[in-house]
Amino acid sequence: MKIKLLTAIVASGVVLAGCKTMESADVGGLLDSGSTAMKAMTLTDDDVVTLSNDSCAAMDAQNKVADAKSKYTLRLNKVIAGMPQAVNGKKAVYKVYMTQDVNAWAMANGCIRVYSGLMDLMNDDELRGVIGHEIGHVALGHSKKRMQTAYAASAARSIAANSGNSALASLSRSQAGDLGEKFINAQFSQSQESAADDYSFDLLTEKKMSRQGLVTSFQKLAKLSGGSGGSSILSSHPPSEQRAKRMQERIDGK
Repeated sequence: MKIKLLTAIVASGVVLAGCKTMESADVGGLLDSGSTAMKAMTLTDDDVVTLSNDSCAAMDAQNKVADAKSKYTLRLNKVIAGMPQAVNGKKAVYKVYMTQDVNAWAMANGCIRVYSGLMDLMNDDELRGVIGHEIGHVALGHSKKRMQTAYAASAARSIAANSGNSALASLSRSQAGDLGEKFINAQFSQSQESAADDYSFDLLTEKKMSRQGLVTSFQKLAKLSGGSGGSSILSSHPPSEQRAKRMQERIDGK
């Protein structure tokens, strides 16, 4: 079913390109791009780590990363003390992006990025809840699926642009950056979001850390989500109010 769906996406990408584009298209390039889209759903764990390495490096180059002496880095180091130092066997590398955006994300290679805008909004317990949630997406395999989706979207767009480069090893910095942006902006499913919430809750419970931050962080995000659409962390499924309520019910033992 996944291959059939992906083939339909590729086909629609060709249709949207228009007849004029098709007249001058490099058919070999289009077929190569189509195979890239189908390959996306069969990317191995190693493939996803390779793509994550390239994408994370490109995103780091595009953003201002807080230095070791920054108050944000010092605070983040304090916040993550006791949090996982590895995820699925990959060393967790935490860094702060200096931006007012409210966001955080993690990739399958252990790349975990927290935005200073999120740190300004959240207290330490809330940050741990959010970071635990992002780690959950990696640990539960959601980030792999998200990278597959991002890779497929990149391939579909390359068809529209009549560009057929499909080799993992030959991604340019701009292509890796584009892939990273698609990864960050892709939405998780409702079930994945709920599972990551539970992962964070269970992680904080195991570490004997406060879980109340999961409730209040979602409450804060709920207040922001009405006027903000650019950050994937605000594109909440289910809504943040419901997620806060569910975490509170777990704390209360309901």
